[in-house]
Amino acid sequence: MASSLKSLAKDTAIYGASSIIGRFLNYLLVPLYTSALPAASGGYGVVTNIYAWVALMLVILTCGMETGFFRFANKGEDDPMRVYSTTLLGVGIGSLGFMLLGLLLLRPIAGWLGYGEHPRYIGMMIIVVAMDAFQSIPFAYLRYRQRPIRFAALKLLFIVLNIALNLIYFVVLKGHDVGYAFLINLLCTSTVMLCMIPELRGFAYVLDRALLRRMFRYSFPLLILGMAGILNQVADKIIFPFVYPDETEGIVQLGIYGAAVKVAMIMAMLTQAFRYAYEPFVFGRSREKESREMYAKAMKFFIIFTLLAFLAVMFYMDILKYIIADDYREGLRVVPIVMMAEIFMGIYFNLSFWYKLIDETRWGAYFSLAGCAVLVTVNVWLIPRFGYMACAWAGFAGYGVAMLLSYFVGQKKFPIRYDLKAIGGYTLLAAALYVAAESVTIDSFYLRMAYRTLLLLLFAGVVVKREF
Repeated sequence: MASSLKSLAKDTAIYGASSIIGRFLNYLLVPLYTSALPAASGGYGVVTNIYAWVALMLVILTCGMETGFFRFANKGEDDPMRVYSTTLLGVGIGSLGFMLLGLLLLRPIAGWLGYGEHPRYIGMMIIVVAMDAFQSIPFAYLRYRQRPIRFAALKLLFIVLNIALNLIYFVVLKGHDVGYAFLINLLCTSTVMLCMIPELRGFAYVLDRALLRRMFRYSFPLLILGMAGILNQVADKIIFPFVYPDETEGIVQLGIYGAAVKVAMIMAMLTQAFRYAYEPFVFGRSREKESREMYAKAMKFFIIFTLLAFLAVMFYMDILKYIIADDYREGLRVVPIVMMAEIFMGIYFNLSFWYKLIDETRWGAYFSLAGCAVLVTVNVWLIPRFGYMACAWAGFAGYGVAMLLSYFVGQKKFPIRYDLKAIGGYTLLAAALYVAAESVTIDSFYLRMAYRTLLLLLFAGVVVKREF
């Protein structure tokens, strides 16, 4: 078991490095966009809204087939390369159809979304979504083959090129057209597609229809799960312009909220890094006798490190606030709520493997739909009254409901003895330290940072003493 956990830690470190470095580099775009696109212009609101739609469509097009690929490639009943070829062709045909239909109906779609005067924004992102959905399968194949360095290199190529081109346009050329942000994304995604040619050759392309049907039956509940899950992340950004009383001001407020949320995304980095390594790890170790004990330990350490991340972000907010321009900083009050919601989401993801391992993926759909229903209801009900603060609390409530449902049902269907005592203790400690930091007023910036650093080290010290 120790060697298995070490393998998980190693892969998490590599995936995590690429994810965290990539997200950190992407942070450069936040001050860049918020400086070049003032809050009052609504430019960053446009970026926030369109990328929310992109995230939703990407989940629909992949159809849960990434997880389906891992499941069928590891079952031993089918040739893994046949599974890969079938998955690649299935997702590729769907993505191509989406792109052609979207471009054919571009003007009515752009008009319905509120971008009738700028259909090119939507057209470029339709092509990007189609390519991203297709690329998700070669990326899953790299994870299956345990090639995290190649995976990380391709991810970082996109990010570095994206940042470089954005710097050239918005800083060197001093441009202010938000459409160039989408054009640059299209160029970078196309470059990654060209670099993926080695993952697209060297094997026979076979579309096994019987296998595809079996995979789709397995993955369809995951599609519903994925749609509900991504709606939990982006529904507020999609709904906001439709329900906010003033449409123009709604885009402005959405931009402020979207920029502030970026500060909380370190939690999403950790969750994503853990997921990339954890998914193949779980399916690959599912037959081992001590697998449930490993899952319990992985959960505990995941929660410990997300609590550490929460404290680090909140303690150093006086520094992190400079990520966004001054006219966006009023939105920073959502950060602690959004980060707590991200912790719930990460726990829910870790809990989700019980129904994947026993092939009852419909439960994931039930839980995510329940959480999504809560989130959408709170957003529609409270956004007109409380603005973007309603978005933050809606995410907290939605993820919380999904997490609790998955835990209680999972303990009946696939019981795992999580160390709730230790998890509860660390959570209470983190809450106490957060209150201690917020309740003590220190005027000196350096003394305040020193005090909060000592609190952070106290949390880390307790963890080291108890766990290592």
